[in-house]
Amino acid sequence: MEIPEDLLYTEEHEWVYIEGDVGIIGITDYAQAELGDVVFVELPHVGDHIQQMEPFGSIEAVKTVSDLFAPVSGEVIEVNTNLENNPQLINQDPYGEGWIIKVKLSNMKQTEELITADDYHNLIE
Repeated sequence: MEIPEDLLYTEEHEWVYIEGDVGIIGITDYAQAELGDVVFVELPHVGDHIQQMEPFGSIEAVKTVSDLFAPVSGEVIEVNTNLENNPQLINQDPYGEGWIIKVKLSNMKQTEELITADDYHNLIE
């Protein structure tokens, strides 16, 4: 199970990579494995505002539908439109091509509430 050290995580199995005041958000390798084959991703729109730990979309796998929870608050500045025609990117590369949205963070302090790779590893064991 891959858990990159340079990301921050939520207990709901989302990750965020912080680059300046932008957060790139996706779901973890553990989450995609638990979901199984992803068949659809409901994405927010560019310009939407998301709130930390509130749903911002959903992910549908063959057997279930799950909400996607925002690890941070901010304005959606980009969505991964490749997921519209190829949602399996989340299964194939959850930390790379399977990213979901990019957000301009509205409160950098919220990152302090997220967990590290070590803490996330302990959570899923």
